[in-house]
Amino acid sequence: MDIITALNDKNLLGAAFPELETWGPWLTALKAVYGLPLSGRDLELYRQATGLETPPVGPAREVYLICGRRAGKSRIAAAVAVYEALFPQVKLAPGEVGVVALIAVDRDTARVLLEYVRHIFEASPVLRRMVVDSLAQEIRLKNRRVVQVMTASGASVRGRTYLACVLDELAFFRNSEGLSNDAEIVRALRPGLATTGGKLIGLSSPYARAGVLWEVYRRHYGREGDILVWQAPTRLMNPTIGRDLIARDLEADPEAARAEWEAEFRSDLEAFLSWEALQAVVVPGRYELPPRSGVHYTAFVDPSGGRGDAAALAIAHSEGGKVVLDLARRWPAPHNPQAVIQEMAEVLRSYGVRRVVGDRYAGEWPRQEFMKHLIGYDPAPQDKSRIYLDFLPLVLSGRCELLDLSRLSSELRNLVRRPRSGGRDLVDHPPVGMTTWPMRWRGPAPWLGRGWRGHRPG
Repeated sequence: MDIITALNDKNLLGAAFPELETWGPWLTALKAVYGLPLSGRDLELYRQATGLETPPVGPAREVYLICGRRAGKSRIAAAVAVYEALFPQVKLAPGEVGVVALIAVDRDTARVLLEYVRHIFEASPVLRRMVVDSLAQEIRLKNRRVVQVMTASGASVRGRTYLACVLDELAFFRNSEGLSNDAEIVRALRPGLATTGGKLIGLSSPYARAGVLWEVYRRHYGREGDILVWQAPTRLMNPTIGRDLIARDLEADPEAARAEWEAEFRSDLEAFLSWEALQAVVVPGRYELPPRSGVHYTAFVDPSGGRGDAAALAIAHSEGGKVVLDLARRWPAPHNPQAVIQEMAEVLRSYGVRRVVGDRYAGEWPRQEFMKHLIGYDPAPQDKSRIYLDFLPLVLSGRCELLDLSRLSSELRNLVRRPRSGGRDLVDHPPVGMTTWPMRWRGPAPWLGRGWRGHRPG
């Protein structure tokens, strides 16, 4: 049974969608996802949302539905999850349990998704009989299948056999420290789908021109293949949303509103560094280099008050026309700031460093603390955007060597570039209030030798 038939059957999925006629655009999208016939208005909408002229000849392997806020993505995600758990014929090994995963940005959203799933089962007496157990994070079925909700954690999604994976608000996936982990999660899920041929379905509002959603859109929108990209504004998918609300938001903040309601990627936020460029200058397996005699080292320190921010230290040197990062260490909050500076001073002395550069945090306090250990402290003369922009050519030309530290790579990949009039771009991690991210980073990375501020709760 195909998903459209199941949604039209009031004894099955249709029991939870009594107003199915208002979901017409989503039915068209689902027909495209599963390679079902399109004609008339369906075909017109398909061409508008995908940039393709030719209808799909079969189901897509991966699907990315980029739609505005309040378009109905979460309810559709739940419907797809229930359908994938019940109807597709997949052979499981003896004792094997097939998992349909609904992955959300946080626990609250995961609970909302699971409630939508529960409602679909409870609304239909037929589907209700399939449920063996309804738990806090999953619903277990008689056919050895489970609908399970998870949060966006790269470690937690591994080690399962997936029948399908549905990713809700993929563009906003972050780990517990506020760093983007969308690529990590997608990479972890694909092997779990390999033996079943299950679908990977991402539903999200767009955000910056960075990350998995942007890369998939850039490479596959309007191109035929087994990866389908569907882009549609809120009112196209949900005409019940009022025009006045959208108009007011567009007037107040055009860039944000176009992302929220019109499903357009923000033109004022672009990826600062591509993953490929960054990986080209990371030395695999190099985590720290010991001090060597005859080498002149420079250092940056990022002191912290010890409560909300981390403190950091980086040491580098020049060799063969390249800037080589030798050491990058971090002291997470909470910590004793005086004790941390003492540790930093011991490391600096081991590399023969007697003066450091740092930001202008806390006025004279860092200078005084380092002087206690006979280490000079110079405030950075440039702001963080200028430092990042000066660093970019080093990466693109391959004139630097970075340590193989996942956290360092993640922070650099999270940087966004905000074009400004007059030619002076701003580079930073996205500020609080622009995303659903739980934390933020501010200031340049420490190993750039100028200034870096650790994360603080958003």
